[in-house]
Amino acid sequence: MEVKSTNQIEEAMDSSYDRKAEIKAFDETKSGVKGLVDSGVKRVPRMFHSGIDITENIGSDSKLSVPVIDLESIHNNPALRIETVTKIRSACQEWGFFQVINHGIPIPVMDDMIDGIRRFHEQDADVRKQFYSRDLKSKILYYSNTSLYKDKFANWRDTVGCSMAPNPPKPEELPAVFGDIITEYSKKVMALGCTIFELLSEALGLKPSYLKELSCAEGLFIQGHYYPPCPQPELTLGTCKHTDTAFITILLQDQLGGLQIHHENQWLNVPPVHGGLVVNIGDVLQLMTNDNFVSVYHRVLANHGGPRVSVASFFSNSHDPAKGISKVYGPIKELLSDDNPPMYRNTSIGEIMAHHFAKGLDGNHALKPFRL
Repeated sequence: MEVKSTNQIEEAMDSSYDRKAEIKAFDETKSGVKGLVDSGVKRVPRMFHSGIDITENIGSDSKLSVPVIDLESIHNNPALRIETVTKIRSACQEWGFFQVINHGIPIPVMDDMIDGIRRFHEQDADVRKQFYSRDLKSKILYYSNTSLYKDKFANWRDTVGCSMAPNPPKPEELPAVFGDIITEYSKKVMALGCTIFELLSEALGLKPSYLKELSCAEGLFIQGHYYPPCPQPELTLGTCKHTDTAFITILLQDQLGGLQIHHENQWLNVPPVHGGLVVNIGDVLQLMTNDNFVSVYHRVLANHGGPRVSVASFFSNSHDPAKGISKVYGPIKELLSDDNPPMYRNTSIGEIMAHHFAKGLDGNHALKPFRL
């Protein structure tokens, strides 16, 4: 629902407003939303105004919550592994999200990863600016809002990211404030991702190595998000409604909260679980499972408090448009039958990513163009 406050009505009548100029000026500072906050801004600039009532369709049923799944002993207790696979199957079909605990990544490593991202965004702006870029070929990508120039409104968030597999940056190319910890964390999250792909394969009735053999764990892109305190959080969002394009995402979030998922026509909070990680199904895996597993909408609220810091690890498949290399995926044949015909056409990762970047965060599900 779009709400029209008095301010927004006045804005609509203001024909002198030049949105493109405001966005360009903001982008050229190369210091992001953090730069705005550091400058002492007391009001959210108009380019961030969402026009969305964030209080609408908020879930009130305390019994509805994203499943929390314990991975302890799944490698040496066959009965427990079967039980865990059943829980994961149910979570992927009904929720598209679940949290994992006892996953093998030590809490100190997770805390250090969060601290490393915080250090990057809170270092001197002149140091951060050296990494500011919208060139997707850059080894390190620091920016505010991926599709800033396309989206209807900007999100109250800055991001730093880099591809950590299959071709990670050289140690000297990584920012010093998080170089060591992102190298350590990426190895551990990659190992966890491989375990989760085994469990997902089994949840689909396939051999454990099935999804890994399709190169689902080949590529890893890590983004460190920073959500500065917002003076008027009701006017904007930290991240607007979207789905992820990857196979899966593993999210490490601090204890501030703010993540919400859309489930049964309502927005539900995904409260942080200490030592836990959030796992969600991405668009490509929904396509491959022929809608058996679902990639669902989620968003992050802006907040007076904070900053909020999160680290998203996207498992994808590498593609090189310059070389014309892009793996093609379609519904898994073993899952299809006369009663379950393919819902999607075979589609390359390059085509999916091109559509993702072209559409921006427009609120529409990214799989629509690929349905049969």
